Amino acid sequence: MVDSILALSFAAASIGLLHTIFGPDHYLPFIMMSRAGNWSMKKTAFVTFLCGIGHVLGSVLLGLVGIAFGVAVSRLEIFEGVRGNLAAWALIAFGLVYMIWGIKRALKHKDHIHGHVDPKRTMTVWVIFTIFVLGPCEPLIPLLMYPAYESSIMGVILVATIFAIATIGTMLFMVIYLSLGLKRLKFEKMEHWTHAIAGAVILLSGVGIQFLGL
Repeated sequence: MVDSILALSFAAASIGLLHTIFGPDHYLPFIMMSRAGNWSMKKTAFVTFLCGIGHVLGSVLLGLVGIAFGVAVSRLEIFEGVRGNLAAWALIAFGLVYMIWGIKRALKHKDHIHGHVDPKRTMTVWVIFTIFVLGPCEPLIPLLMYPAYESSIMGVILVATIFAIATIGTMLFMVIYLSLGLKRLKFEKMEHWTHAIAGAVILLSGVGIQFLGL
């Protein structure tokens, strides 16, 4: 039993790390929104952390409900698939709208406005948070939570916690590391296109999820 939980704990850490690194939708939207909105690193990290919590917690709660009521894992996988489709299409729609708005803004040659809270920027945070809450962690329930339940409910909590720490920690590392690198690059001539570029990247992230299985 102990060996099984140890193996699942190692798997949880590994899967959390790899599924985040190979899923650019876990970090690219935050990097681009941070650059376009001229966010501080503190705000960038907070938004990433908040969305990471919502992303993992949705699947954890679903898995716990499934275990509590004896729902077959195949049924939960179907439900997670539906959630995944909704999240992907929502990301595509949000990216498209954001890109179009960014293009219109760039064509009007409006400079970035600093020093006050822009309601549109605040709204984008909650939109992206909602999308991440919808987005499932596909491997969590079938590969980790249900197998761990064969040992104990504490095993379920342990592997879910390790998976969450690995996933959110990797999201934060990727976002902060790449954002710091991006800040060193100067794109003065492209600066007024940053919102359009951010929208395009978010749009492509959604397309990657929906059609390429990223």
